[in-house]
Amino acid sequence: MKLVHRNLEKDGSGQIGLIPEEPEDMWHAYNLIAVGDSLRSTTVRKVTMESSTGSSTSNRVRTTLTISVEDLDFDVQACVLRVKGRNIVENQFVKMGAYHTLDLELNRKFTLAKKVWDVVALDRIDLACDVTQTADVAAVVLQEGLAHVCLVTPSMTLVRTKVEHTIPRKRKGLCAQHDKGLIKFYDAVMQGILRHIKFDVVKCIIIASPGFVKDQFYEYLFQQAAKQDNKVLLENKSKFILVHSSSGHKHVLKEILADPALQTKLADTKASGEVRALEMFYTMLQTEPDRAFYGLKCVEAANEALAIETLLISDALFRSKDIATRKRYVALVESVRENGGDVKLFSSLHVSGEQLNQLTGVCAILRFPMPDIEDDDDDDSSSDEG
Repeated sequence: MKLVHRNLEKDGSGQIGLIPEEPEDMWHAYNLIAVGDSLRSTTVRKVTMESSTGSSTSNRVRTTLTISVEDLDFDVQACVLRVKGRNIVENQFVKMGAYHTLDLELNRKFTLAKKVWDVVALDRIDLACDVTQTADVAAVVLQEGLAHVCLVTPSMTLVRTKVEHTIPRKRKGLCAQHDKGLIKFYDAVMQGILRHIKFDVVKCIIIASPGFVKDQFYEYLFQQAAKQDNKVLLENKSKFILVHSSSGHKHVLKEILADPALQTKLADTKASGEVRALEMFYTMLQTEPDRAFYGLKCVEAANEALAIETLLISDALFRSKDIATRKRYVALVESVRENGGDVKLFSSLHVSGEQLNQLTGVCAILRFPMPDIEDDDDDDSSSDEG
C-alpha cells in the first residue's frame, strides 16, 4: 500500500490518502473502512443526456465521488472491494444524497476520512505502508558458486547481497579442492544471511536451488549454528522452507513465489506466532482452565485485574458496524498493551483466525489463575460459536 498523504487533527479525526498496489492491500482496505466513514475515489457513472430535440443519449463518464459509507462487500477470490453509500459532496452527475457504489481497484487512489483514527486503524496503516514491516519473507536463491540473498515485499524484491565464488571442479580422486571451495562459498552465504536478514521482522526464509544444493547448504548452516552456538539461527530454524528452483538467479523467485503449495506454506509460517499462541491457549484451557478465558466479558474482567499475558483477537471484530462495540475492542487492545501484555491480531483469512472466531474472536492467556471470573457470556454479542 502506498501512503499518498496523511492529515490528522489533534482530536484523532482526519483523512489519509492511499493507493492499493497488491491484492493483500484490498484486505487492509476492507479492515480500515468502517460504516460512517467518508470515502472519496474516482468512479464511472452512466449519465443520460437529453438534446434540444428531445432525443436522449447515454454516456459513461468518470467522476470523483465522496460517499458516506453504509455497507461494504469484499470478494476474497477476486480481491474486489465494493463500498456503498450516499453521495455527500456536490457533483454534476450525482445528486446529493443519492446512493452509489464505489469499486476500489488496484493502483487507484482513494481517500478515507474518519471522525476518529483509533490505534487499531493506525497500526493497520503502518503495517500496510511500511516496507520493512511488509518485507516479512526472505529468500536465498543459490546454485554452486552463485547466491542471491533477497527480501521480498508484496510489491518488490530487494537483493541485499550477491555472493559469487569460483568452485574448482570435481576431479577423479581429487575432491578436496572442490569441497574446500564449496565450504568457503557456503560460509559467505551464511554471513550474508546473518548480516542482511532481520530475524525479528522476517517470518520465513525460503532456500531455493536446483538439485541438492539447498539441502547441503541447509545442513551446513545448522551444523555451523550448533558449533558456534548461534542462538539467532537455532531459535529461527522453523522459519526456513526448502524449495526447488531452476537456477540460482534472482528472476526464478517469481516462479517460486507463484507456486500455490508454497503460498500455503508461507501463509502458515507467517501466521506461526498466532498459531502457537492459539495452541498454547487450547493447552491452557485443558491443563490450567483458570488461566484461559474467552468471550469479551471474561477477557475484560481479566484485563481489569491486569492479568492478561497474551490477548488473542480477530480482525473481524474491528469490522463491527456498531461503533460502541468497535471502541470496546480498541480500548481492550490499548489497555492490554499499556499493561505490558502481548496482543496477537489474527487474520480471519487464515485458518487460525477462523478457529479463533469460533471462540468468540477474543481470548486471553493470563499471567496468574483467576478462578473467580464467572463464565457468563450469554449476552456477549460477539459470540460466534457453532
